[in-house]
This record gives sequence, structure tokens and C-alpha cells, in this order.
Amino acid sequence: MSNASLARAAPSQSGRRRMGRQRMGWQPMAAWATLVALILITLLPFYWMLRISLSDNQTLAAHAGSLVPPDFTLGAFKRVLGIATVEEATAQGGSGARINFWRYLLNSVITSAVITVCQVFFSAMAAYAFARLRWPGREKVFFVFLTALMIPPIFTALPNFITVKQLGLLNTYAGIVLPYLFMTPFAIFFLRQFFLNISREVEEAAIVDGAGHARLFFRVIVPMSSAPIATISLLVYIGAWNEYFWPLLVGQEDGVRVLTVALGIFRSQTPQAGPDWAGLMAAALLAALPVIALFSIFGRWIVNSIQFSGIR
Repeated sequence: MSNASLARAAPSQSGRRRMGRQRMGWQPMAAWATLVALILITLLPFYWMLRISLSDNQTLAAHAGSLVPPDFTLGAFKRVLGIATVEEATAQGGSGARINFWRYLLNSVITSAVITVCQVFFSAMAAYAFARLRWPGREKVFFVFLTALMIPPIFTALPNFITVKQLGLLNTYAGIVLPYLFMTPFAIFFLRQFFLNISREVEEAAIVDGAGHARLFFRVIVPMSSAPIATISLLVYIGAWNEYFWPLLVGQEDGVRVLTVALGIFRSQTPQAGPDWAGLMAAALLAALPVIALFSIFGRWIVNSIQFSGIR
């Protein structure tokens, strides 16, 4: 083909590409517009929490519709962290009561971490037994476990409370974590589905090399299931972090009070004009930061667990 022919062909090809982009341009634009709208709707509550927490309590009612913090101040965060004095807190519309934020944060971290480690460990072993071991009545027992998903947690609160009280574990870390310490039906179901997709050939090769069930579980199954295990760990941790009713029942003393219960008590400490909304939003925002950090760090594990399908 001559240079003149190539010169004539080039504009036509670029023209076809431009026409193709023009014909298909509205679809990605609509998708991006929908995605941006959903992101804004999701982030709006967090922005509103930040806006209230950076405001003075006394000016919130007068500027309720303002999109920016009226009378910008960090007083709410100082009250929550125990930095502000009683006089400063009262002047900004706070109750003047102190919240031992760092102690409650430590309690939440301890209880959530213990629940996550133990629950994921025992659930993973149970899921391995349901997925890879052959024993009589396996499917029936698994069905019984699944039916537990239909039982509301409030039904088990009273029996668990009586048990914890008779054991003398009220107002202790053990009493808070004990009902969540072992396996849960959802975690077993979640991990079992991934264990079922692992290639049997890898398991048989390990057995030929002399591996028992314990070695097979820890050396083969767990490393190959790091993504789903990380995902269920994150879900369990968030659930334990956000738990309110049970820690309120059994952990009322200051030494073991978790952050969610402390926020409820902080809400009830009303000053003369009304609740300390700025302080409450500041405390809630600080309480959400660890969960947001976990999502930022382990977000890719969630994507990998969705794509996980065993050995290819």
C-alpha cells in the first residue's frame, strides 16, 4: 500500500474510533454518575457527623441547615478526649461530665480482638470438618447449624445472662466475650463454601506425604484460604465492635465498659439546654475510625475472597 493510501486510511480509522466513542459514551457516563451519586449518599452521614462534631453546641440549633460547621471549634473532640476543663465544656454547651475515652477504646479493642481470634479459629475448624471430613450425619448436623441463623439473638440473651451471672462473670472481660467466643453459623457456612472449592488433589498429595488432619488443616487449607479467613475476620471484628446490648447487660462497670455502651451513657448526660450532640458526634466519629482503618487496610482481601474459587 502506498503512502497516499495510508494517509487516506488513517483519518477514516480515527474517525471510526471517534464515532464509536460517541455512540458508547453515554453508558460509561451514566455508570460513573450513578456511582458518584451512591458514594455521595454513603458519605453524607459521615460528613454530617464531622460537621456537627466541629460545631459549637450552642450554635447548632440556630444554623441547623448550614453545610459548613457554624462557629468552627475542636471543643467537642477535646471534651471526648478529656482535654477540656469543666468550665470550657459547659461554656460550649457540653454537660461537663468526663468520658474515659481511651479506657473504653482499649476495652473495645480487647474484647473485639479476642472474639475475632477465637470465633474465626473455631469456626474454621468446624467448617473444615463439614467440608472435608466424611462422617455419619454430617449434612443433618450442618442443617441444624444453619437453622440457628433464624433464631433472633434476643432469644438467647436471657439464658446467657443467667449463665454468666451464675458463673460470677458479670463486669468482666470473660463475661462479655463468652457468648461470642466459639463458632457461629454464618462464619461456618461462609468458610465451608470456600473449603469445598479447594482441589481434592492437593489434599490427597498431602495425605500421601504423611500429613494428618491437623497438619493438613494448618499447612494446606488455612494458607490457601487466607482471603476468605481475612474477610470473615473483618466481619466478625466489626460485629463485635458494634455490639451494644450484651455489653450493656454484663459490663456496666467502668473498668470493662466498651465504647458503644459509653456513647450511650454520654448521650444520657444532658446539660441544661439539651444533649451534647457535638460531643456525641465527635465520640462516634472517633469510634468509627478503627473500623474505617481496617477497611482501608484489608479491603483488597474482601475483593480477593469474592474472586476466590480454589486452585485453577
